[in-house]
Amino acid sequence: MNENKGKQLHSGEVVTSAASEELWNEDTYSAWVARFGTPEEAAAKLKKDPSARIQPLIAHFGDIQGKRMMNIMGSNGYKAVALGLLGADVTVADFSEGNARYAAELSEAAGVNLHYIVSDVLKLPLDELSGAFDLVFAEQGIVHYFTDLKPFMDTAAALLSPGGRFVLRDFHPVSTKLISSKGSTAKIRKHKVTGDYFDESLEEKKVSYSKYSPGEEGGEKQTGVVYWRKWTLGEIVTAVAASGLIIEKLVEEPNLSSDVFDKGIPKTFVLSAVKPLG
Repeated sequence: MNENKGKQLHSGEVVTSAASEELWNEDTYSAWVARFGTPEEAAAKLKKDPSARIQPLIAHFGDIQGKRMMNIMGSNGYKAVALGLLGADVTVADFSEGNARYAAELSEAAGVNLHYIVSDVLKLPLDELSGAFDLVFAEQGIVHYFTDLKPFMDTAAALLSPGGRFVLRDFHPVSTKLISSKGSTAKIRKHKVTGDYFDESLEEKKVSYSKYSPGEEGGEKQTGVVYWRKWTLGEIVTAVAASGLIIEKLVEEPNLSSDVFDKGIPKTFVLSAVKPLG
């Protein structure tokens, strides 16, 4: 990894020096402890109702009992462990050692056999993994990390066995590219069309290595830079189709956390596609 110091990869990986990478991984692990509790505490919560942790995705998965599933850029393994508790055989691919450490301890505490591959998703060993999964999924804040959607969609398609399903849930481009919202309550919420839906430029983003970590007052946070490409819904659908997958469903979702907040605006979407048998 160090030979790529200072470079930005398509997957959105922030490449740093060895020292910064170590800080990233330690801060990432600490961040999940701060957000979800220790792996043991998080596992106890998951075991009470694992299906609740993967809503609304589970409705798009179908029967997952015994299914081989891959969670692309699956972060700390929270969703993967929930699926494991429900009987799936789950693998996570993510570049962060800190995420992998939390996921390993979480799965052990939950009694789930979780496979975790620490890798840039575009550098997965496809000679070993091609056709290995019945279902591949990615969710929430994934596609904007790719400056070219084709390699990502091609990878998802390659991982699937014939007849396998790809499910992508992400933020709706209308909300991320077009509309800006102001106001802290539903009553005074104001929306304006301030963006350019067809803007193809890259956005430079500074990412804190301790995004969820409790920061020390006056301390400095380690940061890196990533470049986002906010895709239109048409571009995303076209990229999936171009990978050879057959799109079966595209569901546009409102704000599922509120019946009135941002009412009438699409906030997320779910795309479901299958790999042809022949």
